[in-house]
Amino acid sequence: MWRSSRLGSKPTSGGRPAVLVIAATDSSGGAGITRDVQVLNDFSVDALCVITAVTAQSDSRVINVHHLPPEVVRVQVAAAFETRQVGAVKIGMLGTRATVDAVVDSLPRTESIPIVLDPVLLSSSGGVLLDTGGRDALRKHLIPRATLVTPNVPEAAALLESGIADSEQMLLEQAQGLLALGPQAVLLKGGHMSGAEAVDLLVSRQHGLQRMASARLRATKRGTGCALASAIAAGITRGMSLPDACRHAKRYVLEMLSRP
Repeated sequence: MWRSSRLGSKPTSGGRPAVLVIAATDSSGGAGITRDVQVLNDFSVDALCVITAVTAQSDSRVINVHHLPPEVVRVQVAAAFETRQVGAVKIGMLGTRATVDAVVDSLPRTESIPIVLDPVLLSSSGGVLLDTGGRDALRKHLIPRATLVTPNVPEAAALLESGIADSEQMLLEQAQGLLALGPQAVLLKGGHMSGAEAVDLLVSRQHGLQRMASARLRATKRGTGCALASAIAAGITRGMSLPDACRHAKRYVLEMLSRP
């Protein structure tokens, strides 16, 4: 697991901690780096931003995606670490294998900074947001570097190249399968399943199994995966344990879904 020391050459402004967000833009404002920054601000955490792609999206579809050159991604990461101390890294949409490789190469080779990886593979409307080579690189090179991976049910199935989980036992087996890829912990989100409860399973090398259940809401909203991962990163940055950060983030997203 991570240690308490942090990298960075300059103190945080006004004492506020900072999270480095590596993700894409979303022109609709519902997801991506816009959502990440909103969430971090709610937790009184500053955001350092690395843009991986510019997307044109509406609430119903992905219209176009422009992937930034990998070297531009590398330079952004380096500049962020030169600017301030980083309490955690939150990674969202990467898009291509070249971008995954650039991020892997750019992140510090240290366990002192926790990494929360939200493996964005598809948009909610079904658009492909990470190519086949990128998925392979994610499995082999980035997931093993992560402190926490936060897939939903379809993402877990795609990463494991298996069927969609349709029971809590299968959810647990897939969480354990993802843990075997090398991260410190996996939070497998069960929101895509059916039933009266929405059950998320946290499987951690340090904390074992934690079951996090809540009443299933009928409401849906884009960007909940981004929000959850960013809220977890904010909690960790503020000194919470991983289970507490996950629980607090889950409550935050439930409140977000309850708002009109």
